[in-house]
Amino acid sequence: MLCLNLLNGSSAMKRKFRQLTVNDSQRLTPNMQRLWLSGDSLADFPMDADGAYIKLLFDNAGNAIADEQQIETLDGRPVMRTYTVRSFDPVNRQIVVDFVRHQHDGKTGPASAWADRVQPGDAILIGGPGPAKRLQTDADWVFLAADMTALPALSANLEQLGEQATGLAVIEVISEKDVQPLNKPDGVELHWVINPEPGTPNTVLADAVRRQSWRSGQVSAWAACEFSNMRAIRQYFKQERDVARDYLYVSSYWKMGNSEEEHKVVKREDAETA
Repeated sequence: MLCLNLLNGSSAMKRKFRQLTVNDSQRLTPNMQRLWLSGDSLADFPMDADGAYIKLLFDNAGNAIADEQQIETLDGRPVMRTYTVRSFDPVNRQIVVDFVRHQHDGKTGPASAWADRVQPGDAILIGGPGPAKRLQTDADWVFLAADMTALPALSANLEQLGEQATGLAVIEVISEKDVQPLNKPDGVELHWVINPEPGTPNTVLADAVRRQSWRSGQVSAWAACEFSNMRAIRQYFKQERDVARDYLYVSSYWKMGNSEEEHKVVKREDAETA
């Protein structure tokens, strides 16, 4: 694992990065690309990393940063993009990462563009993992909601549930062909919502969440999606359904028209006033 100092003015930030190599790339659905990344740097990767987040490193031109030497030649910090570990294979020291294939105004982000063109053998540095946000296992039932950016994290959460778990998951995808089989307890219902233009000024996902029947007992609610839908879902869970803080996780993974850096600022400001 690489341990580097990234300079920003007079201050130094020490981070640990792992160098990984692309083993394979597969078009999972029309709007989702799956990559398999491996490397000896995953030797100490946490065993419970499914659903955790990682940071992918790029330069300002959108090229993957593959080694320490590239970082040292950058003018400023690397561009980092946050993605979810869909699954971790400790035996083969390999992680699976899913990328949504999307554009806005004819442009796509560095990570999505890289995932589209990457070839086996290509390398990239990653940071992390950060913690996974899990459901509460002592709840009477679960309620999950996600758009395609959070589908990997939702999928990992479903796989962590016990066989007797009950509840529902509402998932927004771009097309019917993006619906994919998920491993889940029989008692958890899946409700797929088709929205060809995710992130536009609408709350398609949040509206679908509201339409679901509310069950009795203690719920563990989990939602991750675009910013506008996140705020609407948070209001529903927190204010209208009075879900207890310890049983509630709601997060925005992106905001329409914003880069990840811009989204972080908006997300921080929203958290301060929520």
